[in-house]
Amino acid sequence: MRKLRVLASILALILALSSLTACGSSKNDAKSPDAGANGGNSAKDTITALLPPVSGNFRDNFKQMEKEFNELYPDLTLKIEPASWEDMTQKLDTQVNAGSPPDIAFIGSAGIPKYIQQGMLMDISDIATPEMIADYDEIPLEYMKSGDGLYGFPAYMEVHALGGNREFLEQAGIDWKKVQKEGWTFEQFREDVKKGVVKDGDKTSRYGFVFATAGVASKDYLAILLKNAGMPAAFDKDLKYSYTSKHFLEVLKAIRVLIDDGSMPKELSSVDAGKRWNMFLTGQTMITGKGLATFENNANQNNEKIEKKDGSEVKGSIPVDYIVLPVPTFLGEKQQASVAVDGYVTFRGKQEPTPEHKANVVKAAYFLASGKVAATTNNDLFAAHITESGRKAAESMPIERNEFNKEAVEILLKQATPARPDIPTDLGAKAIKLEDEVIIPKLQALIANEIYDAVKSAAVAAFGEDGVVKD
Repeated sequence: MRKLRVLASILALILALSSLTACGSSKNDAKSPDAGANGGNSAKDTITALLPPVSGNFRDNFKQMEKEFNELYPDLTLKIEPASWEDMTQKLDTQVNAGSPPDIAFIGSAGIPKYIQQGMLMDISDIATPEMIADYDEIPLEYMKSGDGLYGFPAYMEVHALGGNREFLEQAGIDWKKVQKEGWTFEQFREDVKKGVVKDGDKTSRYGFVFATAGVASKDYLAILLKNAGMPAAFDKDLKYSYTSKHFLEVLKAIRVLIDDGSMPKELSSVDAGKRWNMFLTGQTMITGKGLATFENNANQNNEKIEKKDGSEVKGSIPVDYIVLPVPTFLGEKQQASVAVDGYVTFRGKQEPTPEHKANVVKAAYFLASGKVAATTNNDLFAAHITESGRKAAESMPIERNEFNKEAVEILLKQATPARPDIPTDLGAKAIKLEDEVIIPKLQALIANEIYDAVKSAAVAAFGEDGVVKD
């Protein structure tokens, strides 16, 4: 009996100690970002990121990125969910509509107003440290803002230019070096692309210009041209909707005339980004658009495959010396380069995240958008570095590129259209809706007056008679 009483006392002591331990550990749960670093046994805070193949080698580095982030922050886990460019928006919207978006998603800065209005973006202006902010060039960081809020970090600021086949340009007598430095008007561009057309009877074997207007690239063509027609944004400085201007109609007519000239294919509305690039590599067009700096790298890689003769190149492709070209200007307006500022945008769910989790999301977004990760990605894209930490990391990652192209991109970056964080989110969201429901579907027909009348009618309905430009 005495042994049983002793055993009972020991068990009681163990239970008491266990209870004390449990009470103590309840203060050190997964919400504490320092739990792991301090040797606690709590679960790590996990940050989720939905990422497309930003560059050719980007997806191959996901595991390494997760590993290096965990090494930097042992108490945190970065979990990357891959998505293709084609299903990125659908995946993200499905998660947003369910109220459980990823903590971070790689999207274009133009999409920020849409998700702010849905109440699913996380403002990090009071969480990002001064050191983080100071690391970025000012212009690209502005693109990640709306009002006074900051909704993520930019990955790059890449120019939307055109791309030319050097051999074909020179055969057509086009002084591409002069065009790179001085630009060209639409009238000059129209005459030059005519020279690049090659026909055999009624059959065209090479067009002067091809631009993707279908699929994920459907929004690009018109937006890029409009910036060089005095409409750098969908709203002017007085916050009146711009695309009711006569300049909008003139750009639409210009698109149509290139088809009527025979410089562009009649089937342009069926040309997506993949087909556009395939046509360029196989010599079916002299100039392609949109042309990104990374296309020079893509062309070089295909050239190497052609040289190897192992069948891995694009079928029917020819060696191409890729040349960066500016978009032509319209109606006497100045050059205003369209830029893509995409990046790591910070999301929240239906419930307010804890301050600790917010801070951890910012750490992950900054990790992805700066330093070694940014340098590796931007070098792969031939994109300009926009952080000091990225530039420093890139010093040990030399790349070979055409110096004329590098200089041309630098000129265009200096002419980049400024960010417009002053546009209210409700107006921005309405403009996106009008673009998706009216402009893009109508653009497929490429009938200028029909598009203009439909856009004007929809714009007045959305913004009122006094909320649109009338000239």
